[in-house]
Amino acid sequence: MQIAAVEKILGGGKNLNKRIQSRMDFISLRVTKNALIHLAKAMNLPLHQVAKFLPVTLRTVQRYKSRDRFNKAVSEHILLIAEVVAKGIRLFDDRDNFLKWLNHPCKALGNHVPINLLDSKVGLDIVSDELGRIEHGVFA
Repeated sequence: MQIAAVEKILGGGKNLNKRIQSRMDFISLRVTKNALIHLAKAMNLPLHQVAKFLPVTLRTVQRYKSRDRFNKAVSEHILLIAEVVAKGIRLFDDRDNFLKWLNHPCKALGNHVPINLLDSKVGLDIVSDELGRIEHGVFA
């Protein structure tokens, strides 16, 4: 189940102080800096690079302690990125293969590099939609 994979990418229920049962939990969940650090590790990126995707400054992320929780907008964005990562890892059957795809220009995305689209909700939707097309064998 993809929800369990999202939770795992963020460090598990213990790290989140709550189990994610469904996407409805995304609405009220406030993600910790520890969860963001786990996401960065799953993406094989330094924290400062993942912070560039978020609607918050790097300096704000740096000021947070490990257990501090981000606001609703930042938490939602982190959860959506984690969802795309979980979907990609499942689809490619391998984290490294997914990360290669994520970091190379994609013809179906107008030769944009998918990772560069993760800084907006629309970009996240576009990357997720492309992963869905790949999953169903629909190539542009």
